[in-house]
Amino acid sequence: MKTPLMPKATAVWLIEKTSLSFEQIAEFVGMHPLEVQAIADGEVAQGIVGYDPVANDQLTRAEIIRCEANPAARLVLTERSTPLPKQRNKGARYIPVAKRTERPDAIAWLLRNYPQLSDPQIVKLLATTKETIAKVRDKTHPNTANIKPRDPVTLGLCTQTSLNEAVGTANDRAGGPVAPPQPLDDAAA
Repeated sequence: MKTPLMPKATAVWLIEKTSLSFEQIAEFVGMHPLEVQAIADGEVAQGIVGYDPVANDQLTRAEIIRCEANPAARLVLTERSTPLPKQRNKGARYIPVAKRTERPDAIAWLLRNYPQLSDPQIVKLLATTKETIAKVRDKTHPNTANIKPRDPVTLGLCTQTSLNEAVGTANDRAGGPVAPPQPLDDAAA
């Protein structure tokens, strides 16, 4: 069951301003009736200021009057007229400074081994920009002389799962599977 915002403060207000029973208040705010009675006796929640559920669109005055007239009736939380806020996405993925210098190496590796990957897929995989991809592809990157194609998974810039998903999507779009590159052994490199 949904409970109101600030249940103890709401209970304090309902005890002070209404003639509802402890059971009605307890059920509405999600507390035990003895806890509500302790609030009324001043044993609990001594410094809490009452929170008006009517002013905050959690209850209507008519609902309170209806429940005051019938001790068996239960208060019902008012439906929100305003929509709940949307969940925020996580935003841009953080790449540590030490890993940022390795991104051009990973871009070069992806361009060499998976030419079917689109620029937006590489951007998403490595948290880079299209401009950086274009500079690595055109060999106009400021650090072109030092770029050595290296696997982004071993560099820690993406996961093998996300790389496989991106390659699978690119292969489906291209119309057929492309064999994954064979890992280089240290002797051949």
